[in-house]
Amino acid sequence: MRVLLAVDGSKFTKKALAFLVTHETLMGPDAELIVLNVQMAVSPRAKAMLGAATVRAWHKEEAEKVLHPIERFLKQHGVHYRASWVAGTPATQIVQAAKREKVHMVVMGTHGLGLFGRALLGSVAQRVVADVDVPVLLVQ
Repeated sequence: MRVLLAVDGSKFTKKALAFLVTHETLMGPDAELIVLNVQMAVSPRAKAMLGAATVRAWHKEEAEKVLHPIERFLKQHGVHYRASWVAGTPATQIVQAAKREKVHMVVMGTHGLGLFGRALLGSVAQRVVADVDVPVLLVQ
């Protein structure tokens, strides 16, 4: 089974990660875990002022802050994984990665904003559930 784990470094990411590690039978013995961090894109104006190389270096540095602890955790638990990051809109990038990687399931932590919070702010999890063609496991 190929599983996409969307991570943002929050406590909800840690809960989703812990859930996967403690429920290893969920994925099966030949599982492939794909860990994805999405960095929010900067505006074109900011990118032009700072330069593309500077923005990419900043995104990479921020992504590494999220991914390194997760990679350490997965190695300690003997989980085979592949980690990457992209810049863009989180829900869009997660859906695109799920399709590109032909995953069987998407796993992500959810902040659990509730109806009022989703109405005001929108929800990455809500958009992923609506737009992806595979099951989505939300861990709160």
